[in-house]
Amino acid sequence: MKFHINLVEAVADNLYQIFNDNKAADKVIERCLRSNPKWGARDRAFIAENTYNILRYARLLWEVADTVPQHRNDWLQLFAVQYILSEQPLPHWDIWKHLDTAALQARHRQLATQRAVRESIPDFLDHLCEQELGATLWNELLPALNSSAPVQLRCNTLKISPEHLLQQLQASQISCMRIGKDHTLQLLRRQNIFKSAAFQAGYFEVQDIASQQVAPLLDVQAGMRVIDACAGAGGKTLHLAALMHNKGQIIALDTEAYKLEELRKRAKRAGAFCIETRTIENRKTIKRLHNSADRLLLDAPCTGLGVLRRNPDTKWKLNSDFIGQVRNIQKEILQEYSKMLRSGGKMVYATCSILPSENEQQIEHFLSQNPDFCLLQQQTLYPHTHQGDGFFMALLQKN
Repeated sequence: MKFHINLVEAVADNLYQIFNDNKAADKVIERCLRSNPKWGARDRAFIAENTYNILRYARLLWEVADTVPQHRNDWLQLFAVQYILSEQPLPHWDIWKHLDTAALQARHRQLATQRAVRESIPDFLDHLCEQELGATLWNELLPALNSSAPVQLRCNTLKISPEHLLQQLQASQISCMRIGKDHTLQLLRRQNIFKSAAFQAGYFEVQDIASQQVAPLLDVQAGMRVIDACAGAGGKTLHLAALMHNKGQIIALDTEAYKLEELRKRAKRAGAFCIETRTIENRKTIKRLHNSADRLLLDAPCTGLGVLRRNPDTKWKLNSDFIGQVRNIQKEILQEYSKMLRSGGKMVYATCSILPSENEQQIEHFLSQNPDFCLLQQQTLYPHTHQGDGFFMALLQKN
């Protein structure tokens, strides 16, 4: 592998912004690549992959190097440490000539016995997850959360069948295969698919296969009134529109107007014309919709611990106070937003977390306060046992 100093420095700069300036990894990488349009596909892949790899194992790297990075140059050193630990060759640059390969590898062997260091996770989070999940499950799950996630697509059946989508993508030299039982395709290698004719035509959305299980669980039918109360940019909203064959009404709510603007753009591209967006400005927005929905989706805010494969920077930004705040928000959303469901209607509560305190325990608390609801089913998906991210989903019905 040939290294170029400008690319290595770009990785170090990305990491500095993510850790030291507390910026979101995906936005930092996107901005970096957009500001250097002359970089080729290999250069762009090099920057993205190395940034994410170091993010995943940042604690291990700085423990081995015995330094917590404070400056851009520190991140340059950790870039080299990751290659030394994987026994891959590095160029003989002056910036790395002081590194003692044998000493670093010996320290790595010593630290590898400590799970939180080996799997590179904050101590408080390691303890919390073991406490909630049990040691056996956590030991199996944690390495999977540090793996690289595949790119998975949901075929937009409003416009094309999975079979024809697969043919179109392959004809465009986009290597992929069908997975699962429904409408999911997976890329065989990472490519820029957003400039493809199939994407521009609205034939697919990028969506993890676990996330794709949420909308079908809601059991929507054409002609229903459905509310997606935490819609965000609308991945599950668009899936609901496809399942309803564009017949009926979907009201997409969110507290962030800019997310709903992105949803409107995506809906137009997808040909999903049954979607209406409304910004939640205050409690009145919810109150006006009381007892009006046949189906209600609550894709609640959460810690995001189930999607660490895609957002490894999340684990470095969580703290106990934030997790407590998230749990309180989830309780409030369940209690207040559930009032939009009419008698006999069904509701799905979902998170991309793997913590029972955000999932099963929230459902137990809600049911204890709301005897007019009953639990029909619930499920947690884990990346080490399924093909997708970590997700929880519960289906409830209002009597």
